[in-house]
Amino acid sequence: MNTFGRVFKVGIFGESHGPAVGVVIDGVKAGLPLCEEDFMSDILRRKSGARGTTPRTESDEPRIISGVHDGHTTGAPVAVIFQNGNTRSGDYESIRDIPRPGHADYVASVKWNGFNDPRGGGHFSGRLTLPLVAAGVIAKKMCPGRIEASLVEIGGEPDRSRWDAMLDGASREGDSLGGIVECRVEGLPAGLGEPFFDSVESLLSHAVFSIPGVRGIEFGDGFSAARMTGSQHNDPFVRPEDGKAGAVPSKNGAGGVNGGITSGAPVVFRVAFKPTSSIARAQQTLDLSSGETVTLNVPGRHDVCFALRTPVVVEAVTAIVLADLAACRK
Repeated sequence: MNTFGRVFKVGIFGESHGPAVGVVIDGVKAGLPLCEEDFMSDILRRKSGARGTTPRTESDEPRIISGVHDGHTTGAPVAVIFQNGNTRSGDYESIRDIPRPGHADYVASVKWNGFNDPRGGGHFSGRLTLPLVAAGVIAKKMCPGRIEASLVEIGGEPDRSRWDAMLDGASREGDSLGGIVECRVEGLPAGLGEPFFDSVESLLSHAVFSIPGVRGIEFGDGFSAARMTGSQHNDPFVRPEDGKAGAVPSKNGAGGVNGGITSGAPVVFRVAFKPTSSIARAQQTLDLSSGETVTLNVPGRHDVCFALRTPVVVEAVTAIVLADLAACRK
C-alpha cells in the first residue's frame, strides 16, 4: 500500500499533476524542534535544474499542517504538503492509450481498471519522492547513526570528470543514463534488526525499492561475494578502534549486517537506478485502443539521468527504516 513502518509510520499521497503531494508521519517523538526551514537543505538536494535533470521546476515549499506547535512536534501525526504548480497535463493527452515503454502506465491501468491518473505518471511519478524526502528529514532526527549517500557511477562510468560529457551526449541523442548510489551509515549500535523477514537488509531493501526506478540493491561485497571463496569472504572479528568493548568485522564485507542484525560496523549498500524511461528518441509500442504497434514520441519534460537526484531520497528511506527499528526496540 502507501504506508510503511510499525511504530514510525510514513504514508504518502498525491499524483504528479494533482493539486499537491504530501506525507503523514505517525509515531513522531514529541518535543523535536521542527519548522519548514528544516526541510529545505534536503529538498534542494533533490531539486531539478542542474545538468541532466528535468526542466520542470517546482517551488517545493513545504507546509506543515499538523503535528507541530510553537516550533516543536506535539506527538500527533505530522502532515506536510507540497503544492504542484508547474504542470503541463496536456502533454499526456495524446498518449492516454499508448503505454510508455518502461513505465507503469499499462499496469496502473490494469490494476485500477483505467481509473488511474495517467498525467505525468500519476501516483507512480518520481514527484512522490519529495514527500519521502520530507519524511526522511524527520526520521533523521529520530534515528541512530549518521547517513550519507552519494552517486558513484553514471552509465557504468565511475570517473566523475566524464559525467558532464556523457550527460550532454545522451541528451543530444535523445537518450538517458542510469546510475549507482552508495549509502553509508556510521555509528549504528550492534543489535538492530531481526533474523529472516525483519532483517535490516530486508527492511532497507523493501524501502529502497519504493523509490521509482530502482533495479537492484547490494550490501557490502554484494554480488562479488558469489565469486569469492569462503576464506576470502569470511570476516574475522577484531577489537573496535575506539577501544570500546565488543567486536567488529575487520573487512566489513557483509556491509555492517550479520544474520539480519547490525554488527556495529558501518552499514554500506549500493542501489542501482535504471535509465530514465521517458526519452526523446522514437520508440515502438502498442496502441491499446487500436491494437496496432505505433511509433511513440514521448512528450513532457524528463531527466536525462534521474539518478542524479536520488542520493537524498536513498538517505530518506534509510532514515525511515532506522527510525522505525529504533522505535520498535524501545
